Amino acid sequence: MAARTTPSGLALVEDFVNTVDLEGGGDSLADPDGLAAFAERAGTALTGADLPEVLRLREALREACVAHTGPAPRPDRAAELNEAFAAAPLTLEIDPLTGAATLVPAAGLRGAAALAARVAAVVAEAEARGTWQRLKACEADSCRWAYYDHSPAGRRRWCSMQVCGARAKMRSYRAKRRRA
Repeated sequence: MAARTTPSGLALVEDFVNTVDLEGGGDSLADPDGLAAFAERAGTALTGADLPEVLRLREALREACVAHTGPAPRPDRAAELNEAFAAAPLTLEIDPLTGAATLVPAAGLRGAAALAARVAAVVAEAEARGTWQRLKACEADSCRWAYYDHSPAGRRRWCSMQVCGARAKMRSYRAKRRRA
């Protein structure tokens, strides 16, 4: 059986959201080398000065992924995501050979705005393909790891059934036994 992977554009968003391990406490963007490595993977230049905006964008994206899992998103995070995208204009490019249309970051964008534009283009393409809603964040408050839901019904709630899902089901089981 072939390994299931996240669609290419959404893999960038998944990677970005997962630059912090909420359970373990590690944040690869907090380290200058980690920020540089992510910037290279994202195809944009980022500096330490961009970090506050980059972190706001990351957490706003995480909240959107949480909303795909089911819990209502925090309104302030949705507003932050909308603001980041508003400050990161896109343009429509037509391929002269194929006529295919693609959203791309507007010329001249730098730093966090360039990253936000790149992410906005990915989100727009994923929404058009019907895959954006399948990029989710684990329902476990201590985890919130981003994952792509490959389940047939699109109802997966945890990043891993063996870890977060098992913990949630065990808590539910114990709560029912205490009530009984």
